[in-house]
Amino acid sequence: MPERRRFHLSPKTRILTPDVTGLAPLLSALEQGHSVLARPGEEPISRVLEPEQWLYCQSSGSTGFAKTIRRTPASWLASFEMDAQMFALSAEDVYVTLGSLSHSLTLFAAVAACHIGADLAMLGGMGPRAQASGVEHHRATVLYATPAQLRLLDRATEGVTLSKVRLIFSSGGKLDEGLRQALCRLFPEAALHEIFGAAETSYITLSAPDAPPNSVGRAYPGVEIRITDPDSAGVGEIWLRSPYLFEGYAEGHSDLTRWDGEWLSIGEMGWMDAAGNLYPKGRKNRMVTVADKNVFPEEIEAVLLRAPGVEQAVALALPDALRGHRIVAVVQGQVDPAALRALCRAEIGAHAVPKEIRRLDTLPMLEAGKPDLRALQRLWEAE
Repeated sequence: MPERRRFHLSPKTRILTPDVTGLAPLLSALEQGHSVLARPGEEPISRVLEPEQWLYCQSSGSTGFAKTIRRTPASWLASFEMDAQMFALSAEDVYVTLGSLSHSLTLFAAVAACHIGADLAMLGGMGPRAQASGVEHHRATVLYATPAQLRLLDRATEGVTLSKVRLIFSSGGKLDEGLRQALCRLFPEAALHEIFGAAETSYITLSAPDAPPNSVGRAYPGVEIRITDPDSAGVGEIWLRSPYLFEGYAEGHSDLTRWDGEWLSIGEMGWMDAAGNLYPKGRKNRMVTVADKNVFPEEIEAVLLRAPGVEQAVALALPDALRGHRIVAVVQGQVDPAALRALCRAEIGAHAVPKEIRRLDTLPMLEAGKPDLRALQRLWEAE
């Protein structure tokens, strides 16, 4: 039997911002050893009375239905302590989050800060300009955010530098090179790390600032990765074994999530180089065929996001009787669609070029800070 551990909240932590939905009940429940459930949206975190302590996070999902993910305290505590060891995190740090507690990245950061005794400022719900002011005002040293949140922060802070931040952890999407460079200007003293993972897995990889382009770095300490059934390019399904995995779904399910003994797959596809760097291609349930070739919309989105002027990008796959599917895209920003199509042709190939690219002033977003794929699909079909 694995060691039973409970969340321990340090009395040194100070909450530097007004209470947000669910924070007080969350901390109270964790201190008393109760189970807690974090839901998406504005619903408050609730206490779940059980003999053992569990943490539930209800995923809103960008393409599917909500699932309630059940995990042990030990699965997060182990990574809190590993992070503290690798990055010298301590009660002297000030953590800042830009999302809501219903997003697993924000929830992880908030509980991690309370575990090690760091101060915590939660800036979710504020506009990007106010968030930048909050980062400066609270003298933040550690920032957790999604690429979408970081992109908005950069747009709102032209000419500003936030020099107290020493660590940025980004998760929930790939950082494009343009955003990386912008963040280096905005946070001149910060080391930027990408977390590749999911609510079900916690960490899979953690990239260092010098990770190869398009990779998400190497396996996080304690994580083993294997690629199964690779194609001629080495792309296959990503499986992992680690002490940070969830215990299963308390509600809902995903056909992509499968166990093979101690090994777990959540349906991510990718390949690894000889040095162990992982290159994700996208989810199996978003992979489509175009003229008998596999196409990953996430790969197209990554190319579009590298183009100057693109602030957000989503690729959608629509049925096509002749070619299987046709790819279309929605972008946010002042861009030339013809130039974007030429870029996709040069970097991925003609089969992955969006047949049409539409511009929106603002893409619909989920609470988790990611584009709402289902809303965009409905919007495209309606037009």
